[in-house]
Amino acid sequence: MDTVVMGLSIGLPTVGISIIIAFVLGICLALIMNQMISRAKSKTFEQDLQRQIEGAKREAENIIKSAQIDAAAETIKKKEQFATESNKMRAKLHETEMRLSKRDDILDRQAEQLQQSEKKLKQQENEVEKRIHNIEIKEKQISVLMAQQKNQLLKITAMDIESAKELLLKRLEDECEHEMSALIQRKLEECNETSVEKSREVISAAIQRYAAEQTCEVSVSTVDIPNDDMKGRVIGREGRNIRAFEKATGVDVIVDDTPGMIVVSGFDPVRREVARLSMERLIQDGRIHPSRIEELVAQTKKEVNLKLLQIGKDAAVETNVKGLSNKVLSLIGALSFRTSYGQNVLRHSVEVSYLSQVMADELGLDGSIARRAGLLHDIGKAIDHEVEGSHPVIGKNYLKRFNESPIVLNAVEGHHGDIPADNPYTPLVAAADAISASRPGARRETLERYIKRLEKLEDIAGSFKGVENAYAIQAGREIRVIVNAEKVSDESAMKIARDIATKIEGEMTYPGEIQVTLLREVRCIEYAK
Repeated sequence: MDTVVMGLSIGLPTVGISIIIAFVLGICLALIMNQMISRAKSKTFEQDLQRQIEGAKREAENIIKSAQIDAAAETIKKKEQFATESNKMRAKLHETEMRLSKRDDILDRQAEQLQQSEKKLKQQENEVEKRIHNIEIKEKQISVLMAQQKNQLLKITAMDIESAKELLLKRLEDECEHEMSALIQRKLEECNETSVEKSREVISAAIQRYAAEQTCEVSVSTVDIPNDDMKGRVIGREGRNIRAFEKATGVDVIVDDTPGMIVVSGFDPVRREVARLSMERLIQDGRIHPSRIEELVAQTKKEVNLKLLQIGKDAAVETNVKGLSNKVLSLIGALSFRTSYGQNVLRHSVEVSYLSQVMADELGLDGSIARRAGLLHDIGKAIDHEVEGSHPVIGKNYLKRFNESPIVLNAVEGHHGDIPADNPYTPLVAAADAISASRPGARRETLERYIKRLEKLEDIAGSFKGVENAYAIQAGREIRVIVNAEKVSDESAMKIARDIATKIEGEMTYPGEIQVTLLREVRCIEYAK
């Protein structure tokens, strides 16, 4: 038992030591294994690191290579750009050099020309000096000769200096008048040879091709009433109705003792037409008071404006003129209520449009332009009571707002010869205007004005020296002038006729043209005994 206990006491430390040794060995083995594992990991890490370093090196080399390639490409591109810009600069420099060389050549030629011009100027100056010297010598000779002639004249005629001067001046005046008359006659003959026949053909063809009624229209300014009691209703209590009517229409209403009618007076034909229609409607309606008057006049104005526009459109269609504004067409329609010497201005404008086209076609010009200018030439008459100035200027300024062509504007402003014509259509419109105004039956005037115009025409012709009698014939379209054959020569007769025509143009207003016919007759009478 004791032996067993001792054995156990001896065996227990040995097992503990073994366990400790085993534990220590396990720890050592674990440490060794950890070291081995850490060495393996470190080796693997080093290998991975080495691989990453090698990969980074390869990537860096690739980047460097691509950068070198891009740099080389950029360098090549820059070189090409530089070469292109250099070529352009060289080309510009070459062009500049060529220009400079040309300018140098031009300057050299100009310098040569200037030198030649200076030489010519010097030569001319020398010639002028020589001529001046010769003229001075001749003037001295002439003055000596004139003095000798004066002395001889004084000796021969026993005249004093003043009488001799008057005689010389009279001779010079007669010679100048003779030369001037001969020159005028020669130029007129040359002009007539080339223009008379052609103008006659063109105008006669235009007149034959256009046929118009030879009647005159007069605007109506009276309103018929059923009975005289209506006059009191038109006037109203204390004149309030007639005052309201005049204020709304802008015209004067004359209610007098004339039976069965009321007179509407106004300068504006459109206003007068509005007033006439409004008065007729008021009389038919029977309700005459200020509010009704204003309402009816406003309604009538709208209807008249629409009527004017439609009349203008009809005229444009009739003459085949396109592209006109509604405002211009309304003014053309307003011309239908305007008369000139009894001739309706709208019909006159349409007639001028046709005549202008016919003459333009005969001369090989654009008939549409002539037709347009003819239709618009008197449009200023539609607003000449509202705008100051002559109707050609008013019409031109109004049409200018609508971008009308310069040819039409010049024709409108110059159809009465107020401004010079800058195109062939202006004289065509002026000729057509004169033809339309002067044809038989186109216009009329009062007897008193007609007689005054004839007397004025004869007085102008009789105011010239050498005229014995003057007679206005053909309703004032011609003036026959009879001169004294002893006082007026053949050459001076032409000048007198021209001066009479010029004075008539400057002092008189008349439609169309007036022919001046001057007669110089020599009668020789002898008696046989």
